[in-house]
Amino acid sequence: MRTPERTRSRVGQLAKHARLLHAVSKRATDARLWPYLAPYGVLLGLAELGRWLPALEAPLLAGRVVLPALLLLLAWRGGAYAELRTTAGAARLRDVVFGLAIAALWLGPFLLWPELPRGEPFDPDLLRPDHRAAWLALRLCGFVLVSPIVEELFVRSFLHRVAEAWPHWADFALRPVGAAHARAFVATAVWFTLSHAPWEWWVAAPAGALLNLWLYQRGNLRSVWLAHAVANGAIGALVVFGPYGLWAFL
Repeated sequence: MRTPERTRSRVGQLAKHARLLHAVSKRATDARLWPYLAPYGVLLGLAELGRWLPALEAPLLAGRVVLPALLLLLAWRGGAYAELRTTAGAARLRDVVFGLAIAALWLGPFLLWPELPRGEPFDPDLLRPDHRAAWLALRLCGFVLVSPIVEELFVRSFLHRVAEAWPHWADFALRPVGAAHARAFVATAVWFTLSHAPWEWWVAAPAGALLNLWLYQRGNLRSVWLAHAVANGAIGALVVFGPYGLWAFL
C-alpha cells in the first residue's frame, strides 16, 4: 500500500515529466515554425515599412532581398524544408509554360485595358542615374528569386497544411505537401489574394486558385515555386524592357 508521501512523490515526478515533454514539444514546434514564419514576416514587414517610410525605400528594399534570403539559407542549413529536398517531382517544361500563363493572366487585362486602376509605380531612377542598373537588378532579384520561394513555402506548404490539420495545427509537418483539401484551398487562395495590393485582387484571386490546382496536379512544391518564379520573371522582363509603362507591377 502506497503512503501519501510516495503518492505525492509519484505525482510530482509525473508532473515534472509532463512539463519536460511540453517543453520539448514546444521547442520542436517552434523549430518547425520559424523557417516559414520568419522569412515571410520579414518580407511583408519591410514592404509595409517601405510604404510608411518612403525616404528609406532603398535600404528597406535591400533588406527585403537580403534578410529573407539569409533566413532561408540558415533554415536550409539547419535541415528545414524537407518538401524541397525530395527528388520526386522534378520541375519540368510544363511548369515554365504554366508560369508564363500566370503572367499573361496577371498582366493581360491591364494591357488590353490600360485605363484600369493600378498602384504607385516603382521608380527605377530613385537613386543616381549611374545606379539605375544596380537598383533594377536588386528589385528583380527580390521579385524573381526571393519572393516566390518565400511565398510558396509560407502559403502552399505551411499555411495549406495548417488549414488541413486545423484545429490540431501544430501537426502540420506530419502532412504531405500537395494533397487536395477544400478548406486549405479556400484559406490559401484568400490569403494569397489579400496579401497583394487591393487593385490586384481581381487577378490575384484566380492566379492563386490556379497555383493551388497546379500544386495538386504536380504534387510537389518545387513545380509551383518554379511556375511562380517564371511568372514573376516574365512580368519583370515586360515591365523593364516593354514600352507599356507597367512599373506599378514591380
